[in-house]
Amino acid sequence: MWRADTPIDLDALAARTAAPGGGTGAAWGCALGAALAAMAARFAGREEDAARADVLRARALELAEADQGSWAPVLEAQRRPAGDPGREAAVQAALAQASETPLAIAEAAAEVASLARVLAGAGKPALQGDALAGADLAAGACRAAARLVELDLAGAPDDPRLARARAAVAGLG
Repeated sequence: MWRADTPIDLDALAARTAAPGGGTGAAWGCALGAALAAMAARFAGREEDAARADVLRARALELAEADQGSWAPVLEAQRRPAGDPGREAAVQAALAQASETPLAIAEAAAEVASLARVLAGAGKPALQGDALAGADLAAGACRAAARLVELDLAGAPDDPRLARARAAVAGLG
């Protein structure tokens, strides 16, 4: 589990490794947006909103951690011999499972973006830029994570998780 003293490791993100990758980056973007929303809420005396932003930030960081292992089953399935009759089904099943984490990131990020926009309009004018920066970071994280869901589920166009990812993006406005 992610701890508050665990740094966001941009060197690890930039490294030539399978993880962390795009999902982790999206989760970190969501967490950054949530942190800015929490700050704006605290300055505005909106402790309930600050608490919700803190919960979303912690969730995003947990999802960043989860994302780092979510592709291992996909890679394992892809390593099966090309002639293996169960290979394609195993790959599709692993991709479907792997889509769960970026979907959760997209939905959390959509909520962060919405909360931050409310705070930009209802909070202190001096913090409007911070709240809007948080909203923009979260919106970008939502779009990035939703795109990962679409890529993971490209072979399953009727999967309901696609609709959920698209709904998260559509809710950004």
